[in-house]
Amino acid sequence: MKNHAPGADGRLQDDLLTLDNQVCFALYALNRAVTGRYRPLLAELDLTYPQYLVMLVMWEADGRGETPRVSEIGERLRLDSGTLTPLLRRLEQRGLITRRRSPEDERVVTVALAEAGAELHDRARKVPERLLCELGMDAAEAGQLRDDLRALLNRLEEST
Repeated sequence: MKNHAPGADGRLQDDLLTLDNQVCFALYALNRAVTGRYRPLLAELDLTYPQYLVMLVMWEADGRGETPRVSEIGERLRLDSGTLTPLLRRLEQRGLITRRRSPEDERVVTVALAEAGAELHDRARKVPERLLCELGMDAAEAGQLRDDLRALLNRLEEST
């Protein structure tokens, strides 16, 4: 960044409140652009981007033989129940997942991958590769970018 010393009129010489100087705007614009690139790829799976994220968690859990709790999915995706519940309802209506209340504690709801959800996993395998191809990135570049973004996220979460 440029010099941030106040000028003669008391304003910063390089105004910190200009749009181009905002990290938050660069991340916001990047998020919109990347999710826009996902849209046609996910349309082939009949999934929205948030539904895709839920399914990623479900495929991962299924691969470990787990049935996660709704609260665990929410924690993993950093979504509150008000946002997550409608996503799960739609996925269940489509037959991709099933939800069950625990007989021991009705407040606990677990989510399992349904057969149709497991079958969708095979079709979804090509999405990350196709996205990298569209972005002109190789796996190493994408991995480094992911690691840098995670480090930034960790810094933000630790600072609150």
